[in-house]
Amino acid sequence: MNKIFQIASVMVLLILFTCGQTHAQAKLKAANRQFENLSYIDAIRLYEEFLRDAKDPVQRGEGLKKLAYCYRKMQDSRNAERAYADLIRDYPDVESENYLYYAQALASNQKYKESQKYYSIYGEKQTSDLRAKRNVIALMDMGRFYRDSSSYKVQYLPINSRQADFSPMFYKGGLVFCSARDESGAIKRVFGWNQTPFLDLYFVSDTAQFSIKNGLQSAQALGGMSASNADVAVVPEGKLTKIEEFSRVLNTKYHEGPMTFFKGEQKVVLTRNNYNKGKARESKDGTNRLKLYTADLKGDTWGNVKEVPFNSDEYSTGHPALTPDNTKMYFVSDMPGGYGGTDLYIVEYNGGSWGTPVNLGKEINTEGNEMFPYIDEAGNLYFSSDGHEGIGGLDLFYAEMKEGIAVKGVTNLGAPLNSEKDDFGLITDVGRNSGFFASNRKRGIHDDNIYSFRRECRPLNLIVYDAATKTPLENVDIRSVINGENQDLRVSGVDGSTSICLQSESEYEFKAIKEGYQMNSITYSTKSNTGQQTTLEMYLEKSNSSVLKGVVKSELNQKPISGVQVTLENQKDKSKQTVVTGQDGGYEFEVKPGADHKLTATKDKYATNNETIGKVSKNPTQYQNVQGMYGEGDIFKLNNIYYDLDKFFIRKDAAKELDKTVLPLLKKYPDMKVEIRSHTDARSGDSYNMQLSDNRARAVVDYLAQRGISIERLVSNGYGESEPANECVDGVQCNEKQHQENRRTEFRILSVK
Repeated sequence: MNKIFQIASVMVLLILFTCGQTHAQAKLKAANRQFENLSYIDAIRLYEEFLRDAKDPVQRGEGLKKLAYCYRKMQDSRNAERAYADLIRDYPDVESENYLYYAQALASNQKYKESQKYYSIYGEKQTSDLRAKRNVIALMDMGRFYRDSSSYKVQYLPINSRQADFSPMFYKGGLVFCSARDESGAIKRVFGWNQTPFLDLYFVSDTAQFSIKNGLQSAQALGGMSASNADVAVVPEGKLTKIEEFSRVLNTKYHEGPMTFFKGEQKVVLTRNNYNKGKARESKDGTNRLKLYTADLKGDTWGNVKEVPFNSDEYSTGHPALTPDNTKMYFVSDMPGGYGGTDLYIVEYNGGSWGTPVNLGKEINTEGNEMFPYIDEAGNLYFSSDGHEGIGGLDLFYAEMKEGIAVKGVTNLGAPLNSEKDDFGLITDVGRNSGFFASNRKRGIHDDNIYSFRRECRPLNLIVYDAATKTPLENVDIRSVINGENQDLRVSGVDGSTSICLQSESEYEFKAIKEGYQMNSITYSTKSNTGQQTTLEMYLEKSNSSVLKGVVKSELNQKPISGVQVTLENQKDKSKQTVVTGQDGGYEFEVKPGADHKLTATKDKYATNNETIGKVSKNPTQYQNVQGMYGEGDIFKLNNIYYDLDKFFIRKDAAKELDKTVLPLLKKYPDMKVEIRSHTDARSGDSYNMQLSDNRARAVVDYLAQRGISIERLVSNGYGESEPANECVDGVQCNEKQHQENRRTEFRILSVK
């Protein structure tokens, strides 16, 4: 009887154990189903329930790994840290990427020493992944990310909702941005990933109302984040501009995301789920990817929505950013052949046609994720990345771009623009003096929020004295040279002083120039000097040398050219001085009397300009000089080259213009190649006008060739009536003078050396 009871007890235990295992397996299966459907909130709940009772080590390991991943995708770094800590403690042989994710979660929670440890372990397991090495080194000196923290004021904007708001973009004096804010109406569409509404585009028409004021709510009240340093924009009650849906046409029942506008704001490129004209498409694995679409503004309505040709159902494209001249677009994709999760690409845009995308390469892209590009008016790139060294999560980065190449590497923007969390979607002016960005830094409100920022002045005072009398010198030109490039030119006041606002992580040279005095300079570095306010004194000695002040301008529009290397060579002793022009195109040199000087201006894609300056007087004085430069692609109208109706021979007035302008130019620059472009008025048929313009262009080429210009340097093209200079097109009544304006010839510079 006793034995029978024991057998019965064992059988009951086995049944209970089997039932428990079956119940646990059911929970794991249900959690995995939500995980595969990317429904991470539901998956988290089920994985947590499963792990409370899980006994089987294999199943428990699977559940822990997927739970940690869900928290990571939900950007819940604290719970992700907890789950990854349990996973790595109990399953040290788990796949190596889990050590990376654990290190990232620790960094997002400001546990930098522990994060460094696990980045190091990951680096040992994956020696080819440079993220480990970059971040181990970065975490050794976190202070450098905070050196500029006092230079910016950051504020939280009242346009934010309780859902995600991000990716602002300038539009008509306001901002277009992405938002998952609650929709009106009885039907609430939610995204399974995090159970929030789908993203749509919204518009706020006035950004001036967000100006930063003193005495706003302190950062301590915002959660005390070490890098957030954010105030709250205070807008008088009832004064906040209404936030409107940007476009009922562009907003669909799925996600609409980051966008960019062509110059003139009549055309947009936007990110959207693979959904157009009421149809959604999926990849072979059943995923609805992101795609890029263009749309045109007709009146007050957006329409003509089209896919870009390099989209694919099998990978995502998104986050567009156009260059200032609209000839290139940067974007993000996880297309095959990249370096990491998502990479940045560039594609050419010409006359309505898109080229073939090109990966920006290892200088920009990492094994991680690069996304949210923005191009400022100078053509330089801002983007976010979790692969370059940073504070934590996605950080904001800057790269000076030349022909699609980061010429000076990639720079982390540091705090307070970056925080331990995700910071992305920055838009700004050329000097990065103000702008907007998004972040999920803690503020007691869910998801991503939009912030504005403004550079606060970190002043440096400069005082110039006469070296002999020690009295202040008035009207001294003080040129700032920042990182080797000429910048602004300031003038000292009656007290001999002026001041500038310093940039972070920069090397400065200040040159003092005054007639009758020897030029002097002094250096200063914000890489090593972190003082809030500093005064530098400069002393000038009397001199017999003169000063040459100049500016380099474009011959096309007379605007200053930056980045020009200007060299002054003394023809007597062969000594040289060199500067690089800044935004004002200006330069200054001290020139010695009694010698001729050669002045050379060079820049890529511009014709090198050489000029000779005669002997300088022994009496100190200032010489003014303007150098003009011709650039590839410049188109110049020949003002006096017109043609009689239906004629193509060179008139006498046209011959004078060619002899005065084009011939001397081609002789001065013997390697320059040009296109002669001829146009007609709109009278007569299209084909006739095209042939007539071809004949006119060839007549100019023949004229130049007969005067010694190699025919290999000349290209002729007729454009007929296709590019009128005024409104005189078919069907428009115009007088003879207006028609004459269209019968013109231009020359376009094709190449220079």
